[in-house]
Amino acid sequence: MKSPMDINHIVVKNRGAPVPQEQYAQVIGSLMYITNCTRPDIAYPVNKLGYSDANWISDIKNTKSTSGYVFTICGGAVSWESSKQTCIARSTMESEFIALDKAGEEEEWLHDFLEDISCWDKPVPSVMIHCDSQSALGRARSNMYNDKSRHIRRRHKTVRQLITTGVISINYVKLKDNLADPLTKGLPKDQIFCMSRAVSLKPKP
Repeated sequence: MKSPMDINHIVVKNRGAPVPQEQYAQVIGSLMYITNCTRPDIAYPVNKLGYSDANWISDIKNTKSTSGYVFTICGGAVSWESSKQTCIARSTMESEFIALDKAGEEEEWLHDFLEDISCWDKPVPSVMIHCDSQSALGRARSNMYNDKSRHIRRRHKTVRQLITTGVISINYVKLKDNLADPLTKGLPKDQIFCMSRAVSLKPKP
């Protein structure tokens, strides 16, 4: 196995002998435990197995996007997630903005958590969230939105509030440098390896 998931892999219905539900749940549960505790690099494939979803318009049978984020402290991953979005995005920008809102929600929790640690330097500075969508960043920095984006108005207000209160700051990053990219789609081995090293995941000696 060269990477957690083949980049061209498509999840299809099992047309062979059915797998007992309890057995399947045990396998997925074991993988989810590993994913949540130590292996962000397999978060997307496990999400695929558990929910059979796909990235935006990568599968015509699926209409919901996949959000992914990873937060690091001193170079080590401390929080990550790959999950199917709860609403249908009408464009790539909206899909990216929904993911940005999800990341901002997690960062707000992390910010409050660090505030409660007595030995952590205060005040806790804002955390930079890197995003590879210029259009999503532009929307986040703007107070304006049109009628076509009414369904993401609540998310827009939330992100704007996190920015103005100093909980988060946002910055553009190229797609190849986005550490959360493997959490939204299957990628080649070299990209998975680079992402893993960047968040301090290393092979056993």
